Amino acid sequence: MSKQPFIEAGRVVNTHGVRGEVKVEVWLDSPAFMRRFKTWNLDGRSYKVLSARPQKDFLLAKLEGVEDVNAAMALKGRTVRVDRAEAKLPEGSFFLQDILGARVQTETGEPVGILEDILETPANRVYVVKGETEHLIPAVPEFILSTDPEAGLITVRLIGGM
Repeated sequence: MSKQPFIEAGRVVNTHGVRGEVKVEVWLDSPAFMRRFKTWNLDGRSYKVLSARPQKDFLLAKLEGVEDVNAAMALKGRTVRVDRAEAKLPEGSFFLQDILGARVQTETGEPVGILEDILETPANRVYVVKGETEHLIPAVPEFILSTDPEAGLITVRLIGGM
């Protein structure tokens, strides 16, 4: 599976104040993780992040060249992308979008399908795997035995009713 150079990290949902700050819905693990990125890409244009601070599950950010509320309002609804090369992930970690489209197989090598979607639930993530039938597989160690984003392969343990 080929990795895209930019990761979809969030969406500008609103402005904040009158000095051009934007409020960003964070799609990465946390606002604190997203703060580490010094440059954001919105619709092909790079913006240097001058400051960023968490506000609950959102991030309030001041971007270079966005000087007032009108300039910030022009960014509302745009997807924020970050450069994959800037991310420093711990060993064995990966971006969820890197496994979308991965082949899913059982521990005995039987094909289950393709990972089509990942649902966020209060308890854990749930992988939506489509093959001959659709499978909803909780993304917990009891069911997800291994994940290899480089090979595009996820090995799972299925139980009856899954």
